[in-house]
Amino acid sequence: MSVANAKYSVLKPVVPYTGSIPGGLHPGEIIIIQGTVTPDADRFQIDLTCGGSTKPRSDVALHFSPRFKGPPCVRCNSLLHERWGQEETLQQLPYKRGAPFETIILVREDAFKVAVNGAHLLEYKHRVPLNRINTFSMSGKVQVQAIGYIPNSAIYSESGDLSLPYKGSILKGLSPGQHITIKGQISVYPHSFTVNLRNSRTENIALHLNPRMKSSAFIRNSYLNESWGQEERELVFFPFCSGDYFEMLLLCQAHQFKLAVNGSHLFEFRHRVQDLSSIDQLEIMGDLELMDVKLW
Repeated sequence: MSVANAKYSVLKPVVPYTGSIPGGLHPGEIIIIQGTVTPDADRFQIDLTCGGSTKPRSDVALHFSPRFKGPPCVRCNSLLHERWGQEETLQQLPYKRGAPFETIILVREDAFKVAVNGAHLLEYKHRVPLNRINTFSMSGKVQVQAIGYIPNSAIYSESGDLSLPYKGSILKGLSPGQHITIKGQISVYPHSFTVNLRNSRTENIALHLNPRMKSSAFIRNSYLNESWGQEERELVFFPFCSGDYFEMLLLCQAHQFKLAVNGSHLFEFRHRVQDLSSIDQLEIMGDLELMDVKLW
């Protein structure tokens, strides 16, 4: 995941590092830490704290500490009124000495969810109210390339830009009530373009959208278990023209997707993948210039 579109980022900070979190933390937001473990590492730590005081020491909402000496593990805890709470230990260590890593902390209403190198690692229930957390610290045997704070109102591309073919990550997956907006301009001599909502860990495509300009057809389908399903083609009107700007709005509902183009409703598509949270990637390719993509 790229930090290029983060609401705020810190590049190549000197470790140990302590910095404020602009605006604090809110549910749905993401913290990305990209770095490299030093070859001689015994441990390093990430702390989300309620200020930067050392005497008395500020409360620590999340203390996240990978340990390399002894049995490899990750330890998590909280510090309240200068007293550590009950430690939570995971006997698993996805970090390697001398190797790069990407750690993602997803802020939820009830817990932090931590993923490392694209794989879920652990969940840590809040012991401190989110609205008190305003400081990020990192120390230990680690070099940091970037720290990014990402809002919950966008899809973030792996390349950090809108070039095609576009791949955007939806870290939490989809859920009913969410909208995806896609803004772009059709090429002057277009054939077609494609929008896929898919599972990044499999070949499955939950929703395949394929407008074809020459035939004025708008194909909808799913690709599941190595097979295409039944195509849907019914259309009241075809909304795309050569060289024209467009705004596509895709609404995810409990049982279906609803799609509108340039403010006009076009069709519904019943869900063929029931686990919406497994839909975690957006792909866009074809004969268009992509101008904006957002999840809200």
